[in-house]
Amino acid sequence: MKINHTFGTFIKEKRKERCVSLRKFAEQVGISPVYLSNLENDRMPAPKDDVVSSIARQLHLNEADTAMLYDLAAKAKNSTVVSQDLPDYIMERDIVRIALRTAKDVDATDEEWQEFIASLEARRRKKQEGE
Repeated sequence: MKINHTFGTFIKEKRKERCVSLRKFAEQVGISPVYLSNLENDRMPAPKDDVVSSIARQLHLNEADTAMLYDLAAKAKNSTVVSQDLPDYIMERDIVRIALRTAKDVDATDEEWQEFIASLEARRRKKQEGE
């Protein structure tokens, strides 16, 4: 799931694949055509989550494309909801996003996270001992 789109180019491409006009799609999503045009041309950051969800529904995206849309929206919003040292790491590594979504889907327990962290910390200790 390599990110090679912007939020705007992604929704524009998906809208055109469905052969829906900009005006019609804006109406379906519940936003103005001018606002949609600004989004598609990356002149505005991604909208609020409810609008992004509406876009996903109206585009009838599969699970992978919905995840991509959410990733691109988060990147376009350029706001850090988590500690400021983490967003770049998360957004640059597909596997991290997959791991986080999987953990969310299965409602990973603190114990499961602790086991994962312990294995990474053991690796860090080995690396430090080797230096």
